[in-house]
Amino acid sequence: MGRREEDEIEGVWSGPTSHKPRRQATPIAEIEACPHSSAEDRKMRIASVGHAVFAATMVGVGILCLIKGDLTAVWQPVSKGVSTSVALVYFCAFISVACGIGLLWQRKAALAARVLLAYLLLWLLVFRVPGLLRGLTVDAYWSFSKTGVMLAAAWVLYVWHAADWDRQRLKFATGERGLRLARALYGLAIIPFGIAHFQYVENTASLVPRWLPAHVVWAYFTGAAFIAAGVAVVLGVWARLAAALSALQMGMFFLLVWVPALATRSLNSFQWGEVLVTWVLTAAGWVVADSYRSIPWFGVDKPLAATLRQSG
Repeated sequence: MGRREEDEIEGVWSGPTSHKPRRQATPIAEIEACPHSSAEDRKMRIASVGHAVFAATMVGVGILCLIKGDLTAVWQPVSKGVSTSVALVYFCAFISVACGIGLLWQRKAALAARVLLAYLLLWLLVFRVPGLLRGLTVDAYWSFSKTGVMLAAAWVLYVWHAADWDRQRLKFATGERGLRLARALYGLAIIPFGIAHFQYVENTASLVPRWLPAHVVWAYFTGAAFIAAGVAVVLGVWARLAAALSALQMGMFFLLVWVPALATRSLNSFQWGEVLVTWVLTAAGWVVADSYRSIPWFGVDKPLAATLRQSG
């Protein structure tokens, strides 16, 4: 990667902590708050709308953990002994709330993104990978993909807000390379969502709103859309469009399935969990889609294989 290209990546994506004094990053929104603090402390930097929504969502997930006194569906499934661990519940709640707030604060965004990325990676390795090794059941790969999507969003935010320390010691995870790896992770993570639609066509079709015709067709279509979007993101072909449409599809599922359900009937605990997970995945997908702002809708980016060769 040339010097000019590297400068463009840092100038556009590195966020408010860019170390280049001659080229300051320009966030989409800058909100003034806390008027009694110092000028730097009272600035909240928002790199994108998706960034703000995801950060607020993490705060909400943490608060919900505290209210319930249990791990929410976002962190499930884990073994029964683990899920009832009070220490783990409060730890998850603290990380979610602290990182969510920190992501909105200029001086804390780099640290918050770093901690959230490490936390989600640890959760993936400790609670998701062992499940996959035991068998490719739908619970195992769905849970892995769910955490993978959140991890991809946290990784994008980490790239945006990476500080000098991160760029010097964790070069493979920052800059253009880190951003492409995060996008590829997102693409790989949403493919199993589509596979599940095909495996459980009847269950998926039952969730399609009654006013839409051909429920089974919609089940197949949305499943194929997830798979196509994931492949497009991994290959880097029309990746911006694919990421945006996948996030939109998750958001439409929330609006067309769960919002009417909330308004018309009582939901059981499992359904409430699905409502929460759908919203979290939508917010995470939004962050990844926002990372393509400098790429044309029908542009071609480097595929995962090329990024891995570059990492080597």
